[in-house]
Amino acid sequence: MKDTQRVTRRLLEVAGRTYADEAGIRLADSPAMLYRLLVLSVLLSTRIKADIAVAAARELFEAGFGTPEGMLDASWQDRVDALGRGHYVRYDESTATALGEGARLLLDSYGGDLRRLRDRAGGDVGKLRGLLREVPRLGPVGADIFCREAQQVWPELRPYLDGKAREGAQRIGLPTDGDQLAKLVRGDDLARFSAALVRVRLDKQLAQQVAR
Repeated sequence: MKDTQRVTRRLLEVAGRTYADEAGIRLADSPAMLYRLLVLSVLLSTRIKADIAVAAARELFEAGFGTPEGMLDASWQDRVDALGRGHYVRYDESTATALGEGARLLLDSYGGDLRRLRDRAGGDVGKLRGLLREVPRLGPVGADIFCREAQQVWPELRPYLDGKAREGAQRIGLPTDGDQLAKLVRGDDLARFSAALVRVRLDKQLAQQVAR
């Protein structure tokens, strides 16, 4: 048990940063911040390095595209250019289109407020994931990313420790059962914890650093 506690503390010290925080998103239960998390989740859904997706998200937000209205007011070329500045060049054109379509969907269906999507799910996490997947380019991976990070401000999602997080836990010798994992940290730390587990799942050297 002591070893488990030590590894958990070390994991949070070394890798315990959410992707939202890395992208400069001060996550809150508000339409703008939740939308930014959605955009980041779309960018992270493609086969591209996480640091590039984070950089592209920052460029979009700095350009004023951090709300559905701002995303729609931007031209397609404006979005492509912002993604390019973040070196998100492999999928820039198709993603620029998807971001515009997603902003329109969100405005038309939920008035631009993802809390209304949450309310429509009625507390059913599976239904919530299904509604999220209606957003263009947000597949199962993106839905998991959104839920892992959103549990910071949506406690009803806790504990959200998906397959990638549990694979990360296995890599560093932590329990792979979701309920057992959730007991290792406070509820308010679950978003950081799940992000850290995914980071060590994706980065063998980081996992070794935690193990040391």
